[in-house]
Amino acid sequence: MLKEMRIGWNPSSLHKRHHVFVKVAVSFLLLGLACRLFFSDSIKFSSSSPVVETDTVTESPSLSTSSSLPVQVPSSGDLLANDSRPFPNEVAAECDLFTGDWVPDPSALAYTNASCHAIEDHQNCMRNGRPDSGYLYWRWNPRDCELPRFDPEKFLDFMRNKSWAFIGDSISRNHVQSLLCILSQVEQAVEVYHDEEYRSKRWHFPSHNFTLSVVWTPFLLKADIFEDINGVSSSEIQLHLDKLDETWTKQYRNFDYAVIGGGKWFLKTAIYHENNTVAGCHYCPGKNLTELGFDYAYRKALKSVLNFTLNYGRKAFIFLRTTTPDHFENGEWFSGGTCNRTAPFKEGEVDMKDVDAVMRDIELEEFEKAASIRAENGVILKLLDTTRLSLLRPDGHPGPYRQFETFAKDKNAKVQNDCLHWCLPGPIDSWNDLLMEIINRGTH
Repeated sequence: MLKEMRIGWNPSSLHKRHHVFVKVAVSFLLLGLACRLFFSDSIKFSSSSPVVETDTVTESPSLSTSSSLPVQVPSSGDLLANDSRPFPNEVAAECDLFTGDWVPDPSALAYTNASCHAIEDHQNCMRNGRPDSGYLYWRWNPRDCELPRFDPEKFLDFMRNKSWAFIGDSISRNHVQSLLCILSQVEQAVEVYHDEEYRSKRWHFPSHNFTLSVVWTPFLLKADIFEDINGVSSSEIQLHLDKLDETWTKQYRNFDYAVIGGGKWFLKTAIYHENNTVAGCHYCPGKNLTELGFDYAYRKALKSVLNFTLNYGRKAFIFLRTTTPDHFENGEWFSGGTCNRTAPFKEGEVDMKDVDAVMRDIELEEFEKAASIRAENGVILKLLDTTRLSLLRPDGHPGPYRQFETFAKDKNAKVQNDCLHWCLPGPIDSWNDLLMEIINRGTH
C-alpha cells in the first residue's frame, strides 16, 4: 500500500532537491511501467474464477494463471487429486440435507420395472396397474444447497472390495431393492443367499467384488414372533430387551457400511423380558403386567444397538435411519385405511403422528449420545433422517396396487392398502442421493 509522504522543504536548497526529486519520480514511473507490461501478459483478472482458500471454495472475483508465470494457486485438477472425498466431482455446500422440499423433476428415471428385476411384487406399482405416474417425477431438494444425484458407477468404483448391509425391518428391504435397482444399471448383481422366507438376502457384484446384504431383524433385538406372512399373529411377541438379535450381530464383522433402522414393529403388542424374567409389556390388556410402553423398549433397543456398533472393534461407517411415517387415512392397514393422494404435501400441510414424533425424538437423542463418543473408537456414525421428507410423500405408496391388476375383475373391489412401503421406482430412491452425499461429507 502506498502511503502519503510529507517532505520538509528548505528554501536555500530548493533547486538542488528539485532535480533529485524529479529523477526519483521518473525512476519509479519507469519501474512501475515495466512491471505492468511484464505482468499483463502473465496474469489476467476474471470476475468468474474461483478463489481457493484453505478449506473452502467460494465464488468471487479472483485470478487464473497461465503457464508463463508460476503462481501458488492450485488448479481444479490439483484440488480433486487432493480431495479425500469418494465422489469429489459432486460438490455441494454443507447444509441440512433433511430440510427442503419436493420439487418437480421431469428428467429420466434411474430405472423402471422393465430395467430392474429385483422389485418385489408388492412394490411393483407400475406392473400392478397403478394408473397415474406423476409420483415418479419429483426429487428431494434441500433448501440451502444442491443435492447431487446418485451416481451408480462412481458408487460401485468406490465400494470395490467392500460390503454393505441394510439391517432392520421391511423398510430396510424396500430400501435395499431401490439401491439394487439403481446399481443394476451398471452391473447386474448375483444373488448368493436368501433365508427360508426370502426376507434376508445377499448379492454380489463380481466386477467390483462388492457385496450388498439385507438382514431382516424387525426389532434389532432377540424376539420370538408368532406371525404369518400377512401379519396375522397367533400369540404375543416375546421381546428380550437386553439381548440383541444374533441374526445381524454374528454377521456384523463382515460389514464395512451398515444402514440400521426400525421402529414400526415396536408398536405391536409385545411381552418384554429383561434378565430372563418378564418385566412388563406394551398393549397387553388382561395380562396383569406393567405397561412399559413402546418408547421404553425402543430406547432400550437403540441404546444397545449403538453401544454394540461403537464398541465392537470394527471401524465401520454406520447410518442410523430414522422412523418412516405411514399415510393411512380413514383407518389403519387392518381396518380399511387407504392412501389415494397423487401429489406430495407441502410443508405445513401435514402433521407428524404422535407415535412417529416420539420415535424420532428417541432416535435423535440416542444418536446424539452415541455421536459424542464415536470418534474415540474410530467409528463413523451418521444420521439418515428420512422422517420429515418421507412425511411429505403420501403419493409414493402402493396403496391398493400391491397385487397384480388389483381391479381387473372388479373396479370397486375392497382390498388391503399398503401406505407404509414405497413404490419402486418412487420417493425412496432419493434416500440413495442422501446416502451418497453423506458418505462424501463423512470421509473428510
